[in-house]
Amino acid sequence: MKKTILITFFGLLFLTLTSFGVHKFYVALYQVNYAPEKKMLQITTRIFVDDLNIAVGKKYSKKINLGSENESVDDINFLKKYFSEKFYIKVNGQTKSIHFLSKEMEGDVLICYFSIKEIQKINSLEIYNAVITEGNSEQQNIMHFNVSGVKNTLLFTESTSKGMLKY
Repeated sequence: MKKTILITFFGLLFLTLTSFGVHKFYVALYQVNYAPEKKMLQITTRIFVDDLNIAVGKKYSKKINLGSENESVDDINFLKKYFSEKFYIKVNGQTKSIHFLSKEMEGDVLICYFSIKEIQKINSLEIYNAVITEGNSEQQNIMHFNVSGVKNTLLFTESTSKGMLKY
């Protein structure tokens, strides 16, 4: 009984002491939904803002302050430019423009909203996702798709930046 109490105590102590500080997970989540009535793909990303600031800052040799009171219009423009270079989706073999709609902070996670318009029907999706993965072997980008009731998931890493789905 004493051993169980001691293990529980030290386990809780360890969790408490390690839960404050820099996150140890390098994961971004993407949700892609096809809205046929609007003829568009709706994309939501959830990315740790500190990792994104480092990646965007490194790419453009600038200090980036997304999600802070020091955030500037230039920071947002660099974010848009970064996504346009590191993330694209081809629908039925054609590259489509991804429109940045808005962003918001939730704790230490930056949530970005994007859309791709004028999609009549989806037969295939080709995805390129190198957001944060280039130069960070621990980063994983998990993309969930819901297209006409069919759900799929793709994983993107430093070694796998492209994926394809057929419908």
